[in-house]
Amino acid sequence: MGKLYLVPTPIGNLKDMTFRAVDVLKDVDLILAEDTRTSGKLLKHFEITTQMQSHHMHNEHKMTNAIVEKLKSGLSIAVISDAGTPAISDPGFLLTRACVEHGIEVECLPGATAFVPALVNSGLPNDKFVFEGFLPVKKGRQTRLKLLAEETRTLIFYESPHKLIKTLSHFCEYFGENRPVSVSRELTKLYEETIRGTAKEVLEYYANKPPKGELVIIVGGKK
Repeated sequence: MGKLYLVPTPIGNLKDMTFRAVDVLKDVDLILAEDTRTSGKLLKHFEITTQMQSHHMHNEHKMTNAIVEKLKSGLSIAVISDAGTPAISDPGFLLTRACVEHGIEVECLPGATAFVPALVNSGLPNDKFVFEGFLPVKKGRQTRLKLLAEETRTLIFYESPHKLIKTLSHFCEYFGENRPVSVSRELTKLYEETIRGTAKEVLEYYANKPPKGELVIIVGGKK
């Protein structure tokens, strides 16, 4: 049997790549990458020459069985996403589940995940929290927001820049304008910033200053 490695990669700053992650990516037989163009730059920077294959949300279902067979044959394989830890709002879960079902060893290295620094940096309670990732775009969105409005633990969301205003507006509508919110943008990068305030205040800020880059939203739970 081979072994599957889930290897976190930097969410922005390349200095956040761990020595162990580099060693694993150099030692495995194959790297499965969400976007080979993006990951190609990372591998080149760290002088990693391991063979790479595309593995993303559009092909992971049909590829899973073939990858499992490669692992059964004795190959060691690493999974990386464009940024952060695989399977956290990124490809990796389906393959991990399949490996567990087939008795193939899986090892996840510790490393970068965007929501952890955003949560800690928010100043909101982090002893208990709920990671929601991306909200449904259309179907089920209203139902989900109504349910989360009653959640007392801190909420964590991922959002794209062009949908932020809509999402913050929905937070005002379903959670209340005074619910505490923290938005972290471009974490670990040159223009990193965190904007904190009520849902209404943060909405007004970004209405006047359209955001760019990756976003993590932290929302205080219902009192």
